[in-house]
Amino acid sequence: MPVGAPTSLSSSSSACLRAPSSLMAVGFGVVWLVFFTALQWSVVRYKVLIVAVLVVTAVALALWQWRGWRVQLTAPAVLLMLAGSALATLAVPLFSYLAPTGLAVATTVLVAGALLSALLLTARGRGGASVPMAAGVTAVLAYVACVTTAVISSPRPRIDVWVTLQQAADGMLRGENFYAMTWVGSPGIKDAFTYLPWTEVLLAPGRWLFGDVRWALGFWTLVGVAGVCLLAGSVDDDREGGGWSDRGSWVWTASAATALLLLAPGTLTQVDQAWTEPLLLAAVVWWAVLVRRSPWWAVVPLALACASKQHFALLLPILLVWRPFGWRRTLATGALAGALMAPWFLASPRDFIHDTITLLVSFHPIRFANTVYLLALNTFGVTLPFYVTGLVVAAALGAIAWTVWRRQPSLAETLRWLALMLMVANLVNKQAFYNQFWLVGALVVVSLTMRPGAADRPASPA
Repeated sequence: MPVGAPTSLSSSSSACLRAPSSLMAVGFGVVWLVFFTALQWSVVRYKVLIVAVLVVTAVALALWQWRGWRVQLTAPAVLLMLAGSALATLAVPLFSYLAPTGLAVATTVLVAGALLSALLLTARGRGGASVPMAAGVTAVLAYVACVTTAVISSPRPRIDVWVTLQQAADGMLRGENFYAMTWVGSPGIKDAFTYLPWTEVLLAPGRWLFGDVRWALGFWTLVGVAGVCLLAGSVDDDREGGGWSDRGSWVWTASAATALLLLAPGTLTQVDQAWTEPLLLAAVVWWAVLVRRSPWWAVVPLALACASKQHFALLLPILLVWRPFGWRRTLATGALAGALMAPWFLASPRDFIHDTITLLVSFHPIRFANTVYLLALNTFGVTLPFYVTGLVVAAALGAIAWTVWRRQPSLAETLRWLALMLMVANLVNKQAFYNQFWLVGALVVVSLTMRPGAADRPASPA
């Protein structure tokens, strides 16, 4: 049963597809749209309603995983999601530093791109694969135009993330250790580089070549989308004999996922703020591509992700018990990530530990983070002890790892377990914003490009 089959396929092709309930697909579309609309609204404001939406979404994802519901992308669901995304982009408060003209241009491009992609994906006709492919191309062009407009119209966004990444790139070019640098003109953190080092290594070329790290973020976003297209198309070689019924089916699915990933509500804010989660998405997507084709090579993108953001270490225990990746490759991932980070740690262990661990653990809660931790603080005046959030994360990690070990799920389902782990960690964090939750939603969309079942597993176990 292929995921993402369009309703515009020919009748003979459609007869080959055993789709699950269209009601389930539309239900997923509604949850996705409400989730991302709440995320756009959340920047920069705290609302109990936003926290409630995120908690309900987490519960829905957990139930989906536990009950094993079969959900797929369908034309009605995608139409709902993309049209709703266009409406949300227009109607919901959108935070950005773009000049008025630039904001108008970027908003128009995102709205038009979402609506045109939706129309092309739901068109009925004899265009074969060319019509859905045009939808994917439209989404890519709209995203490129959005990035271009954001960088030109907001050349110096007032956020410490952008200042940190820009000046760290300059320092690295001069041979300096960016963990020992102090940031000039930062509106937030001034004396710490809070990311792991490969975030900077992978984004610095955007600054060196074109003057802004956001060009590199746009590039890595498209690299991730390219991986999604390969992931969707690779189902042709599955071992159950069903596969996609024709080329048009997987092209439709890849194009639908491309539009959903690139044109979701809040995309402009994420680009403008230089948030780095698209880099992590690209790494996970290419891990998924390689784990199906050459599992040992999958160690490389996963190690890069672990050497870029601290919380990705939470995912390794889950993959350790998932036999298609296995404990040997998981240990190799940890070792490679350690080797990739070693030069910066050895250059100044004290600065490295302060910036990436100590500061973050002791950092004050940011009051417009829409998490359960901030719900307790902002609404009830209760500061949750660190051990409480630690226990919740540990319990979730243990439950998910145990379930994955017992079930040995498909790759698609495994991606959703990873997304659920990140979602729980975000909800109990002192600071989690649009970008962290965006990664959760993006991983779920990526999982829907694949056919669930044994066919999603690599041929050779660890």
